[in-house]
Amino acid sequence: MSEAMIELRHLRTLAMLRETGSLVEAAERLFLTQSALSHQLKDLEERLECSLYERKTRPPRFTSAGRRLLELADEVLPMVRSAERDVARLAGGEAGRLHICIECHSCFQWLVPCMDHYRESWADVELDLTGGFSFEPLPALGRGEIDLVVTSDPVDLPGIIYRPLFRYEAMLAVAKHHPLAGARYVEPESLATEVLITYPVDRNRLDVFTRFLDPADVEPASIRTAELTPMMAQLVASGRGVACLPNWALTEYLQNETLVALKMAKTGLWGTLYAAIREDQAEQPFMRDFVSTAIETSFATLSGVRVVPE
Repeated sequence: MSEAMIELRHLRTLAMLRETGSLVEAAERLFLTQSALSHQLKDLEERLECSLYERKTRPPRFTSAGRRLLELADEVLPMVRSAERDVARLAGGEAGRLHICIECHSCFQWLVPCMDHYRESWADVELDLTGGFSFEPLPALGRGEIDLVVTSDPVDLPGIIYRPLFRYEAMLAVAKHHPLAGARYVEPESLATEVLITYPVDRNRLDVFTRFLDPADVEPASIRTAELTPMMAQLVASGRGVACLPNWALTEYLQNETLVALKMAKTGLWGTLYAAIREDQAEQPFMRDFVSTAIETSFATLSGVRVVPE
């Protein structure tokens, strides 16, 4: 057996392979090609002179050696992350203010757990969360009234930069017995006779209008608003209308077969969620770590999201 075998990248790769259950998805999350990831694992197996997982099973079934390295990863990787945070705080990035505003109602589902996790490591950062549904969050960010905006609609503003969090698919939710329920996908014209249920925000901040209906010059028969995602789901399930929601927000309702979700157009309607921050704060350790924590939490808690290509 040769020396200097196991590196942190190997542990991260094995942990990601276990988390995703797929070489393709693990490579995507690690920003590697599948070939590069496979080569990395093969190189480690050659160093250790043993197999780490069975390649013909999905999800991969780890050998006893692979499971032992995963135990090591579970012990070491959190310690490394904690040490990196400690060093950042010692370097002067400990205190700060992080007032977050969200433009997406459904984001509460993963952002609140993210903030709870973040507080464990950055107790001295003043953390607050508000919804940007009654004002324009991005100009407020530029004025310094808030510090981070979670948005799917980046606007070119001086001094504001956008860090991508993840990609998601917007889907049309319909009742189980709706006439469209058996369709493979819907076109804009399909909504011309429907009651469209939306969040109570301007239509220029809703993908269903800006990227689906408006380009096709189609209007729904009528529009109804609801404040909360569960309320929207209940209205849809009872046949009161249809709604366009992110795929992750529909997971619960699809699992219990309350609703049916349809692709919007043959290719689907994909969007990207961003963290908008001021340029002068972008490299602050507490800000960088929040963005990293947000990405990690979203992939750990949400279904159907994808990595944003670099």
